Amino acid sequence: MLYYLFEYLEKQYQFPGASLFGYLSFRAAMAVILSLLISTIYGKRIISYLRTKQIGETVRDLGLDGQKEKAGTPTMGGIIIILATLVPVLLFAKLGNIYIILLLVTTIWMGIIGFIDDYIKKFKNDKDGLKGKFKILGQVGLGIIVGATLFFHQDVTIREELPVKQQTEVVANNNTPTKKFGEEKRSMKTTLPFVKNNEIDYAKLITWINPDYAKYAWLVFIPIVIFIITAVSNGANLTDGIDGLAAGTSAIIVLTLGIFAWISGNLIFSEYLNVMYIPRAGEITIYIAAFVGALIGFLWYNTYPAQVFMGDTGSLTIGGIIAVIAIAIRKEWLIPILCGIFLAENLSVVMQVSYFKYTRKKFGEGKRIFLMSPLHHHYQKLGYHESKIVTRFWIVGILLAILTIVTLKLR
Repeated sequence: MLYYLFEYLEKQYQFPGASLFGYLSFRAAMAVILSLLISTIYGKRIISYLRTKQIGETVRDLGLDGQKEKAGTPTMGGIIIILATLVPVLLFAKLGNIYIILLLVTTIWMGIIGFIDDYIKKFKNDKDGLKGKFKILGQVGLGIIVGATLFFHQDVTIREELPVKQQTEVVANNNTPTKKFGEEKRSMKTTLPFVKNNEIDYAKLITWINPDYAKYAWLVFIPIVIFIITAVSNGANLTDGIDGLAAGTSAIIVLTLGIFAWISGNLIFSEYLNVMYIPRAGEITIYIAAFVGALIGFLWYNTYPAQVFMGDTGSLTIGGIIAVIAIAIRKEWLIPILCGIFLAENLSVVMQVSYFKYTRKKFGEGKRIFLMSPLHHHYQKLGYHESKIVTRFWIVGILLAILTIVTLKLR
């Protein structure tokens, strides 16, 4: 909203300083500062309110060290992350941008699902919360909305570098030859890591049958989007098991996606790094800045010993946002690397459950691969303190983020 206000003041009255709001970097800086202030200052008030209303965590006895001490810690703290993200975005982002609209819808949609889950756990005394089928249904619904929007909306486009034969050198003011890009076009192309010609078109998954089937490529694209959103949001949910793990890991992931979003939305840097140029995608940087600030501010209260837990209100929302950002900037194939922590947590549960069922059916007694799943609980059972587990998971997350960034040139 402030963007439009100062844009008007600049055009009509040449208001001093109003032109600053035209710079992405300035608005991103303001977004991260404001989100940090909201999450740290007002976060404390929200925690006090949750404590007053006795909205505390009910801890099941899993035989983990320090588990009983967590009983009664305020939960549903994801509200802090959501508010500290939405307020700066509404103030500093271009609200007409299709990517910002999608991310706002994602935040509210997944926030509501997570809130209902936490509400049922606390106020309906149902430790299982919202039934799994309804969670999946909500994630599928969001996937359909996001997938359909990215496929059909006119503002979701790319600009590709013209073939060498068609390139025209344009002399800029500094007499530097500049490669010319083609016009904006709608496309289902996305980026593949570690490949020289690092693009793949989802439409080709169906046009090999008949070229005229390109208009039906949404039948392939939307299920892929649904799978990614469901997998990443559930991965974030499983990672939220010990103090600071989900928030810290997510901050690393989102910050990395912010680098890709800024490069993808910048014609000069996308050309230099040979990255797909996505018009209007740079505005996602504002959202990411606010989101990172909210996560870091939340960590102020969530690091060991946690004063608040994010609950499903936070974890499901975080995963959904990460997935949508990755898909929007066409870097979803980097998710297995960048979100490696989420993937490991997901796989540990799948492997544990599958192996237990298999051995029980074959031998009459279920056996386990890990001492406990998700993976972070396995290390707790081995005797590691949760602070050490979290720190080491963060280090792994940073290494994965660096590897993800390296894919810009490693082909």
